[in-house]
Amino acid sequence: MGLVVSVHGGYHDFMLNTIIHGEPTATPPLLIAHGLYGSARNWGVIARRLADERQVVAVDMRNHAYSMWTEQHSYGDLANDLAEVIAHFGGKADVVGHSMGGKAAMTLALQHGELLRKLVVADIAPVTYSHSQIQFIEAMRAVDLTKVERRSDASEQLAELGVEKALQSFFTQSLDVQGQRWLLNLDVLAAEMPKIMGFPQLDATWDGPTLFLSGGDSDYVLPEHRDLIRTLFPAARFAKIPGAGHWLHAEKPREFEAAVRAFLNA
Repeated sequence: MGLVVSVHGGYHDFMLNTIIHGEPTATPPLLIAHGLYGSARNWGVIARRLADERQVVAVDMRNHAYSMWTEQHSYGDLANDLAEVIAHFGGKADVVGHSMGGKAAMTLALQHGELLRKLVVADIAPVTYSHSQIQFIEAMRAVDLTKVERRSDASEQLAELGVEKALQSFFTQSLDVQGQRWLLNLDVLAAEMPKIMGFPQLDATWDGPTLFLSGGDSDYVLPEHRDLIRTLFPAARFAKIPGAGHWLHAEKPREFEAAVRAFLNA
């Protein structure tokens, strides 16, 4: 079982909420940063399995789940949040970040590189994407929460709004049924969507071991992104998981775990 922790931090009133798996070892802990609309809980299965060798700390990113809600959601802010967590857990960590969490992890490496040993970036590149995720905020806002007595009620409404089945289950993990509210700061995430889809211009590099792990069926990390990736991360390596899309850790969890474990232990 993981342990949910909130402690006072230095950048704001509370450190990110964390779920801890396993005990500290001689190996630095592994920090997991989820993607947009996700949470630490989404990573429970993979975190528990990787905790057989080291302590694993999964975080709720700001404006998600049980972490603080703020008016800002830039990658500089998200990177500072992660830096604070690493400082609390000993000052050095390996980091896995997916999608939005991957961009936050890359920013962390470029701005606070001394805190990282190894970095895994899951299905995202340090570029600005033209597509938006605002349609999912609109769908969640459109759910009549007064008619939701169980998660399946919300899933039915999301289905009527055109949200595919896999995402219905994913989104409703961030639903407080009793409180009739989303555990997502939808207003701020909507307002900050251009920043979330973008990536900051940083005059920095990080030459530590970095794995860009992508879904074989995903188009988020393209061949034309590799020159920029190698400019920012000169030691970057690339790998794909066949048959997986953008949600590679959910679609192919065993293969994802094996790839991450092999890279971190190499």
